[in-house]
Amino acid sequence: MKKKPTVADYMVKDVVSVDPALTVYDCSKILINTPYAGLPVTERGYLLGFITAKELLRNTHRPKAKIREIMRMGTISANPNMSLDDATRVIFRYSIRNLPIVDEKMKLVGIISNVDIVRSHIERTKPNKVRMLKTFLEKQHGLHVTMYDDKVNIADLRPTQKEVFRDELIGRQHDINRGLVEPLIVIKRRTHLLLVDGHHRALAARKMGVLDFNAIILEPDTYDVQLGMEKTAEQWGIRTLDDVTIIEGSKHPFVEITTRLLGKDDEKLEPIEKEK
Repeated sequence: MKKKPTVADYMVKDVVSVDPALTVYDCSKILINTPYAGLPVTERGYLLGFITAKELLRNTHRPKAKIREIMRMGTISANPNMSLDDATRVIFRYSIRNLPIVDEKMKLVGIISNVDIVRSHIERTKPNKVRMLKTFLEKQHGLHVTMYDDKVNIADLRPTQKEVFRDELIGRQHDINRGLVEPLIVIKRRTHLLLVDGHHRALAARKMGVLDFNAIILEPDTYDVQLGMEKTAEQWGIRTLDDVTIIEGSKHPFVEITTRLLGKDDEKLEPIEKEK
């Protein structure tokens, strides 16, 4: 039976925390330069509480006040061995964005956010899609297919999709940069890896200089059977990621729907790394 994911599998270990002796002004400056809405308060590594942006705003008229004076001592926390499902319940039950993680001595060892919870959900739903593909291959071609997780070399990928959208490509770069490493789905062939799902991710990672990427690999018991998607890709003349066309100007349907109320400037994402 596969081990259920725990908080330790998804928590951020490099945590930004603040000392209770800091002033409201200094703490506000630190918070502004982070992507967070609040920060854990620690002393000699021990978790004392959590300071939020709302609490700092309430005390802007006291810029020299110490965090120790305005914070509420204690906070909701979890341990690294807690199941991810239980951590999700805690986050939603108490309507919090960030859950500090402490060891048995109450020392801060990580933090998990509602964004991490969403990321884990996306990554964990992928195997369901793979199992459907595995069943299809076995029934359609009379194969026995083994399924396993591993890293793959992006240079070994052979695409099965002829077009990607540039805006979604840039969006995927930001996803990867923030830790959303949703695995690719590939089928192992004799000389290459057939990329079934994850063309935007693969191209985005390559543009960022990433050489290897997490993947769920389907390996048939024979390579002699030509797959339909492989035959179609050959008819299109697609053999490497360089053969995939990047569509300029037009939006990916996902982006079209989610940004329809934004202005032109608001919806733009700049590439993390410019093409050389």
